[in-house]
Amino acid sequence: MRIGILAYEDCFATEVFAVSDILRIANQVARHNGSTGAELFRTSVVAAQDGPVATAGGLTIGAQRWHHRFDQLVVPGFDVSPTEDLDIRLDGRSREIEFLRAAGRRRTRIASVCVGAFLLGEAGLLDERRSTTSWLFASQLARRYPRSTVCAESLVVGDGQVTTTAAFSASLDLATAIVRDHLGVSVARATARITLVSENRTSQTPYVVESMVAASTGPFATAIQRWLVDHLAEPYSLSRLADAFHVSTRTLLRRYADEAERSPLAYLQEARIGAAKRLLTETDLTVGKIAHRVGYQDPGTLRRLFTERVGLGTADYRRQFGTRRPAR
Repeated sequence: MRIGILAYEDCFATEVFAVSDILRIANQVARHNGSTGAELFRTSVVAAQDGPVATAGGLTIGAQRWHHRFDQLVVPGFDVSPTEDLDIRLDGRSREIEFLRAAGRRRTRIASVCVGAFLLGEAGLLDERRSTTSWLFASQLARRYPRSTVCAESLVVGDGQVTTTAAFSASLDLATAIVRDHLGVSVARATARITLVSENRTSQTPYVVESMVAASTGPFATAIQRWLVDHLAEPYSLSRLADAFHVSTRTLLRRYADEAERSPLAYLQEARIGAAKRLLTETDLTVGKIAHRVGYQDPGTLRRLFTERVGLGTADYRRQFGTRRPAR
């Protein structure tokens, strides 16, 4: 299986090499257990021209000129912040976008890592498909490519010939998925264990830092949200909220929905779960005390909602991300 890994200026070199190295190790595992006698995966780093490519941070990697004799292409992400103008960054990638568009017409399988999904989007490869990217950029992906259904919580999303993944380390999950698809579960599991890659990650929701997700609300909705956060531990009352802003409940819901496209209660639930995540990782408070601090009288309610929204139970979340030992 011929796999081309696309290199271009400011791409992340780790995302290039992670896929290549995992597939190389998978070849060795498959030979060792008799699954195949030859290398199944043959990877090449390719670019618009032969020679070195300056990746993010100024590191250079060698590449050969691209062609269309690949079974699969892998597109790494590039160095960008949520506040940068994506139009400017993508305008400089016109050659890569056209190459991907041509590969799509040839029905080549194409996968992206992180914000590499934006290159696929520009090439029209996300239209009428499900997709994902880093949680930090998921809302931008959804706005920019409205014909794609963005699954912001998913780590890896495959839809037809196109696969998209979440950020950075998801390149390891992508490579493991490629191994599983072509060499089977046993080789994929052995490769994952040799390389210390998680075998069962499916969601990026536990990694989300709510305060880093750019808000797209208007001034009225923003003021409502600030009030709700200031009164986080208090019971939710729509009439009290409306009185605080000197409007009727009907007017408040209409104006808030116009600016935020959801209800104040939906935002409050999200804010409460976000606060619970911070308290679980930064304090040794019991779940019962955390529940009261974020507005739930019953710790069981917090546990249930937390598991539903984060994908991990409170104890598992604290164990994985916490820096302090919980109080007994």
